[in-house]
Amino acid sequence: MLKIEFNGNEETIGESETIIDLLKRAGVEAKFCAVEVNLEILPKSEYSSYRLRDGDRIEVVTLVGGG
Repeated sequence: MLKIEFNGNEETIGESETIIDLLKRAGVEAKFCAVEVNLEILPKSEYSSYRLRDGDRIEVVTLVGGG
């Protein structure tokens, strides 16, 4: 098990989880968000291949529509 920080909260996850796995678990649609890993924006093309590492700090920002 790995410990990460996800949007300011400590979480424990499985060792082979990817960003896309984390987003699915959080109920976030990948096409409507931006993901920062350790202060670096991660390209959407890497969401399914980036394997989370112990100590990673993940921030997810979602788009919100309004008028």
